[in-house]
Amino acid sequence: MTRQQAERRGRRAEQMAALLLMAKGWRIVARRRRMPMIEVDLVARRGAMLAVVEVKRRATLDAAVCALTPRAAERLQSAARQLAAEAGPNVSARVDLIALAPGRWPRHIPGVG
Repeated sequence: MTRQQAERRGRRAEQMAALLLMAKGWRIVARRRRMPMIEVDLVARRGAMLAVVEVKRRATLDAAVCALTPRAAERLQSAARQLAAEAGPNVSARVDLIALAPGRWPRHIPGVG
């Protein structure tokens, strides 16, 4: 797979994840948000909860879930704390994972970090 194909596939996966979150009542506030420690795929908000969302697409859902490394989860957790502080008082944040695989329903796993 070429770099361009991988980029398109990643963007499609992020779009599918965003649609899933919106169907669940979340508002997408940022896509591919660059931060000093990591690039956040999606930032979504519902009420006072901010979700820093990592999107993983692999051949199987289990492989997608396992693709989030502990080190990446730590960096996402730091990003979540920073984004919550920027959003103002009374806003809490968590790290969510959306796992995607061909021919399967997406799996949204809240609070992975």
